[in-house]
Formats: sequence, C-alpha cells, structure tokens
Amino acid sequence: MDSRERVRQALDHKEADRVPFDLGGTGLTTIHVDGYRRLRDYLGLPPVQVQIMAQAEQLAVVDEDVARRLDTDVRLLLPGLAHGFEYVVRAEGEYDAYTDEWGIGWRKPQVGGFYYDMYRHPLSGAQSLSDVKAHHFPDPLDPGRFATLREQAEAARAKGKATALAGPCAGVLEVYSWMRGYEGFYIDLAANQEMVGYALDQMVDFKCAYWEKALAELDGLVDVVIEADDMAGQQSLLLSPRTYRKLIKPRHHRLFDFIKAQAPVRVFFHSCGAVVPLIPDLIEAGVDILNPVQKSATGMDLTSLKREFGRDLVFWGGGVDTQRVLGDGTPEEVRQDVKANVEALAPGGGFVFAAIHDIQPNVPPENVMAMWEAWREFGAY
Repeated sequence: MDSRERVRQALDHKEADRVPFDLGGTGLTTIHVDGYRRLRDYLGLPPVQVQIMAQAEQLAVVDEDVARRLDTDVRLLLPGLAHGFEYVVRAEGEYDAYTDEWGIGWRKPQVGGFYYDMYRHPLSGAQSLSDVKAHHFPDPLDPGRFATLREQAEAARAKGKATALAGPCAGVLEVYSWMRGYEGFYIDLAANQEMVGYALDQMVDFKCAYWEKALAELDGLVDVVIEADDMAGQQSLLLSPRTYRKLIKPRHHRLFDFIKAQAPVRVFFHSCGAVVPLIPDLIEAGVDILNPVQKSATGMDLTSLKREFGRDLVFWGGGVDTQRVLGDGTPEEVRQDVKANVEALAPGGGFVFAAIHDIQPNVPPENVMAMWEAWREFGAY
C-alpha cells in the first residue's frame, strides 16, 4: 500500500495498514523555520536554503530528504506568487516589515521576533460599501500562481503520495478581517452586514476563480484542497453561531460546493480553538476534513468528537498537543499524549496524524522525533 492509497483509505473512513502521517503536507501541519533547521541538524541532514511557504508565520517547506526520512504520506502543492509581486522586507525602526498583495502591512521585531504581525489594514478607514468596492483585489488568475503546480503534482504522484492543494490566500473571513482590522471587522458584523456580505462575496469569487483554473490544470492529480477560517478561541467562538449561519455559512457552502463541482476532491478546513458548536454547520456547508482538532480548547475532547462527528468528518491533526506538551513536555510525556490521541481518533479510519497546528520554534527536535516514534509505535492497525 502506497501513501496515496493509505490516505484515501483514511478519507473513506476505513482502516489502512497504519494511520497516515503528515508533516509539511499542508501549511497548517508544517514547522517553523527555526525548529526545522534544528530538526534537520538533529537528523544529520545537510544544511539547505530553507524555502518559506508562509511569510507571516515563517513556516518551512519540508524538503524531500526530511519527508523521506519521516515517511510522510502527503505532499503540499503550493501556488506561486503573482507575477510582479514579491515579499520585499524593509526596516522600520526596530522591525522588519513588508506589505502583502492585499495591501496588509506586517512586521516582526528584528531582535527576538519569530513571526510577522499585522499592523496596517488597508480598509481600516472604510466608511461605506463604496469604499470597499473601490479597493483593488489581486488577480486570482495570474499565471504565476499556476506555473509549477502540475510539476509538483506529477512529482508527488510519481512517489505514490497523496496531494493537498493550497489556496491563493487565507480564508474568506480571515482576509476581510485582516484588510479591515479586527475592531472594524467586529463592528461590521453587528452594524454593517451589507459591507461584510459584499466583501465576503468578492472573496468567494476570487477563490472560485482560482480553484476552477487550478483544478482544471491539475486534472485528477489532487486529493485534498485546503481552506481555512479561524472562528474560535481557546474557550469559545469568536462570533456567534447565529452570525456564522447568516453571514458566513452561505458563502462557505457556495465555495465548497463550487470546489467539489470541479473535481472529486475532499475539502480540508482549518479552524483553531473551541469550534465544536459550529461543527454541524461546517459539515452541512461541505467540510470533509477538520483541522487542527485542538484538544486543549474548551469542548474539544477527542473521544467525544470521534463519537459525535467521526462518521461525517475526517480528523486531520489532533496527534499531539503543541500547546501544552510538544514544546514543554518530556519525550515520554509526548509519547503518552500521542498514545492517548491515536487511541481516541484512529479506530475505524477517518484520521490523518499531524501535530495540532504547526510545530513552533520552541519545540526541541527530540520531542518532534518522540512524536514520530510514538506514531510509529501506536499508529499501526
């Protein structure tokens, strides 16, 4: 059984020879560049020029030698940048800063900084719908986004790997909130829903154009498409279920239906935190796969999630608690956490092992390997 067969068995809620393993197969299941360099050194692999897949989060593209060493089952298909756009990092006082193609400003402390945070929001001063309509959206069909996708997909398929295709940007809700700024965004949800609806429709149109072209060019070579919208915090949702059902769910439904009409793919959806009150809605909207399965958040007990939603959802993540165990625990504590999580999520298939969100820079390579070794020990069916 090759990796693609193994993953497809999991996606069909069937038990394969073992639970599939993912590190670097999506931008939500990879590793910070600092941790990645330490992991390569720990594995005795040569230094490389690490490719960054997500500028703000400083996430590494996992190289093929690491993927082979860890026997990962999924390969990420990563769109390129639009022609004429590049990340130009400039110095601004004590920060390194850049502006993305949406006009959002990001900066990272030059000393001791691990990530870029937003600090400029191009729609923060918008007063009316006409102000949003006047904002320039990037071109979803820019040829630069598609230039190497087929080459990546064919290489993955030649290795017998499952493929996960990334989108051109973050989620429809996320990108609008970033352009608007959080204060204005949450006010809009209550007081300016027409503007929110228009902006979300524009985002869905942008994504649909991208997915239509990408899936046509990768005809038959994609297993999973990746979407995301963070809608929960540690203890509760970031917006009410009523607001989700009125403003966002119809847009998610339209987007996911459109994607599935283009190709026989599964929709991977990422939302951190205590998202359990929205899980039935996400299933109705067309989500097939939930990530990161944040067990440390309120209500996100893995055994309960598997019992209540395991017939409808594949859990991709949930393998080890990055918040409380992977970074600060001992290798034995990591092993025990992995054991408990696999026992909760693996029965009957419907589980792809990955850390709960990206592995952070504080995680020692010994713990990464303890996670991997525990997956090998407990992940066999």
